[in-house]
Amino acid sequence: MPTPTDAVHLTSRGEEDTERIGYAIGESLRGGERLGLRGELGAGKTCLVRGVAAALGLPPELVRSPSFPVILPYEGGRVPLYHIDLFRQAAGAGDVEELREYLYGDGVAAVEWYERLSDPLIDYLSISITFVGSQERRVVVEPRGVGYDPALAALRAIR
Repeated sequence: MPTPTDAVHLTSRGEEDTERIGYAIGESLRGGERLGLRGELGAGKTCLVRGVAAALGLPPELVRSPSFPVILPYEGGRVPLYHIDLFRQAAGAGDVEELREYLYGDGVAAVEWYERLSDPLIDYLSISITFVGSQERRVVVEPRGVGYDPALAALRAIR
């Protein structure tokens, strides 16, 4: 089982860095993974998902925050990407049953505000983005399950 020492700590100095972090994660994904994204509004969660999309062979410019539709599916790359945003959901109101096919299917599920799911997310890569200054963000990536070692190795390589 992963331990807290498995976490990778990175600094992003702007959108390009955040997208690069997402790209490094995305290159290692094969489908069936979950990314749990946490951070304040404007921290860069969607920006990171753009990098993941690019690595999966999807047009990153199409990736936008799915705040109103809750889920935006992107298909046509190596594997589908399901971008889920639960910001507008009350805590515990994000119905896992309605999202199960996306969360636990063959694609990659990138879930912003995942802590608002009605049931806890199982087996995922936790990605926390916090403001450190006006332009810097601290990005902490930690496995919450197995199978995420390639993503962690890719992130360690870009330090």
